[in-house]
Amino acid sequence: MKVLGLVVEYNPFHYGHLHHLNESIRLVNPDYVVAVMSGNFCQRGEPAIVNKFARAKIALMHGIDVVFELPTIYAVQDAGGFALGSVGILHKTGVVTDIVFGSESGDIEFLKKVAHLLTYQTPEFAVAFKKHLKLGYSYPNARKYALMDVLNNDVGKLSKSNDILGIEYIKSLIRYNSSITPHVINRIGADYNDETFRGKFSSASAIRKAIKGGLFETSKEAIPKFTYEVIHEEFEAGRGPVFWENLEFVIPLFRKLKREDFERIYSFNEGLDLRFYESARETGDLQQFVELVKAKRFTYSRIRRAILHVLFDMDKERVEKSNELGPQYLRVLGFSEKGRELLKVIKKNSSIPIISTASLYKQVLEGVEKDIAEEKKAWDVDSELYLWQFEKDLLASDIYTFLYPNKSTRSTGMDFEQPVRI
Repeated sequence: MKVLGLVVEYNPFHYGHLHHLNESIRLVNPDYVVAVMSGNFCQRGEPAIVNKFARAKIALMHGIDVVFELPTIYAVQDAGGFALGSVGILHKTGVVTDIVFGSESGDIEFLKKVAHLLTYQTPEFAVAFKKHLKLGYSYPNARKYALMDVLNNDVGKLSKSNDILGIEYIKSLIRYNSSITPHVINRIGADYNDETFRGKFSSASAIRKAIKGGLFETSKEAIPKFTYEVIHEEFEAGRGPVFWENLEFVIPLFRKLKREDFERIYSFNEGLDLRFYESARETGDLQQFVELVKAKRFTYSRIRRAILHVLFDMDKERVEKSNELGPQYLRVLGFSEKGRELLKVIKKNSSIPIISTASLYKQVLEGVEKDIAEEKKAWDVDSELYLWQFEKDLLASDIYTFLYPNKSTRSTGMDFEQPVRI
């Protein structure tokens, strides 16, 4: 049995995503397709334009058989943490055989070479990396320049978003000692960060920008019919669009905190805590706050993620433990009738439990603990971490609904009220 695994955000699902999905299926010819998808907040440190259940519905409409949620604590980390969580989900299903990701270079052998170099660091690379950090570069840039120093060629392949993320996927496969086979397909259309609307193959960033500018009907050119219909339904119900600017309420929260409160939060090092503490007292405008915090070593994405780390109270110790042990559950957002059969197989093979009904997450853990106590199954689960990770997902959903345009839709409990999409 061949099972294709994809890592997605679908924020929103557009023609480039459809190309990636179709080409991945053509390349692997799988029996089933599984996607692990960011929940209500995405890797760039922003809320998704519509909620995770709507985006899971779109994914199922376009041929994916099972959609698992990437736990929030991985979804809002940098590329390394994001990959650890997403590849961890695919690996721990016990059934995924192949993973396909987009690539600007299309050179899987080069990406494997870089991934191995980063995993098994040579002294030459370590020295170069420290040199660039001391020069004040951000972690990702210091790493990129160190690789350029060591490799001396193909340096252009180290600056593109999909290739960078692809390297992290391969590193994570090595980390989990996974048998999943990685493949790449060439990314088509606009660059990941290109915010200029370019018609059918515009980037998700450009589509979101068009919608923010009141051009939702124009954006139809870049999104499939099912995407448009589901998003339109969400907008009509007042459950979107949701944008990063809606998070301005965080600044008073930051003003309540002391500098040492920031220090215990994941990703706060290199003086970022002081910059947050001081900047929150200088402005009440969210964009200006980010500009004040911005420095050579702090990218905009890192700052936006750090904002969410504070908002979700992501303490360093538990995030680091999560990155060591990996995801603790498989949260199902939706499945097809075909996917229902695959879930039965995953239930037998997975090393972590499946959560289909959010309200039963504690009972699911009780079942795991009983199995372990009675030596029925050797689950790869840490009970405290399981609860912490899942309850961060619940918190993220409750904060996300507060960002809805229609105030009457801002109640909590999305995860308990929304059914799994079938």
